[in-house]
Amino acid sequence: MDARKLLGGFSELAQALAAAPDEGTRLKVAVDAALDLVTRCDHAGITVNENGRLVTRASSDDLVSRANALQTELAEGPCLDVRRDQDTLVSPSLAVERRWPTWAPRVHAELAVDSMMSLLVYTDEQSFGALSLYCEDGCRFDADDVAVAQALAGQLSVIMAAERQIDQLGLGLHNRNVIGQAQGILMERLDMTADQAFDYLRRVSSHSNRKVATVAAEIARTRRLPDAP
Repeated sequence: MDARKLLGGFSELAQALAAAPDEGTRLKVAVDAALDLVTRCDHAGITVNENGRLVTRASSDDLVSRANALQTELAEGPCLDVRRDQDTLVSPSLAVERRWPTWAPRVHAELAVDSMMSLLVYTDEQSFGALSLYCEDGCRFDADDVAVAQALAGQLSVIMAAERQIDQLGLGLHNRNVIGQAQGILMERLDMTADQAFDYLRRVSSHSNRKVATVAAEIARTRRLPDAP
């Protein structure tokens, strides 16, 4: 994928993530984007590790769930190790992978997967989530695939952190949707991240003595940007 098309893909992803009405939709958007943006990605999913139990929150198909079930059954695998070891785990070839001596060859043989990645997207006290990408037999992820996947995971991490800030403020679903729309507009117009867009809204809110949701609704309705202090 050329650089211009990749940049356009990430711009569309940022807007779609910000406008998604709930976390489930947001995760599905990220999974679909992985298939579109990571050249050699054939299967993708968001896996949540809840105290060693893996749950597939969103996936392109059931391969991710089957791979996760094997990790839980065998008590080994990348989604169990990603936070403990590092933010990104990559296996160029599961057929010769030594870190997971039982899981890797079974996934290679039973699911016809050659290469995989697991990238941390969020963490809290009880659980953490990872973006899991798989490449079919005969195809292996390269350095460009890893770089794009890391950028995608980073973008998802930022928007999820921003949504948690909104949750902590106790805003209702309607207000959250409006704020997401305003974030998308700001990200497009001012080349901001989701986190920067939310900070912009809070600064305008404080400066104008209006609620964040009110500022966001005005931007979403008029598509005009107030001056940030």
